[in-house]
Amino acid sequence: MASFNRVILLGNVTRDPELRYIPSGTAVTEIGLAVNDRRKGPNGDWIEETTFVDITLWGRTAEIASEYLNKGAPVLIEGRLKLDTWEKDGKKNSKLRVIGEKMQLLGSKGGGGGGASGASRGAPRRASGGGDGGGPGDDGGDYGQPAAADMGPPDEDIPF
Repeated sequence: MASFNRVILLGNVTRDPELRYIPSGTAVTEIGLAVNDRRKGPNGDWIEETTFVDITLWGRTAEIASEYLNKGAPVLIEGRLKLDTWEKDGKKNSKLRVIGEKMQLLGSKGGGGGGASGASRGAPRRASGGGDGGGPGDDGGDYGQPAAADMGPPDEDIPF
């Protein structure tokens, strides 16, 4: 049976990222993301719901996040779900998190707080991880350049 593990989230950073490096020298940072949802309840009233998601970023993407993101900044994250399990005091625990593979910065540096002021300044910036989805050894890809798949074929290669 085939499976598919892909997550796309758009929300606001809940805390300033803290960059650290693992012994191999690879950068890693964890951010929290608040994703808001608004829907109509059974009685017709609007219900606002916020979901908080922990996200781990690796390599160059982690470095970019620590440089450009701060609490309240809007960001789009694409990645995959990962289940962390551990045992503490004889009790088994687990938590779902997102391993961020691509990141789109939606505000400007220092623009933080989200809303119209952060999202309307300039073009969004993109940072994407390597082909394996991030993790130790991931170089984080290039920053500020659209991915080749996003650019489309050159005009002379279009067959019509």
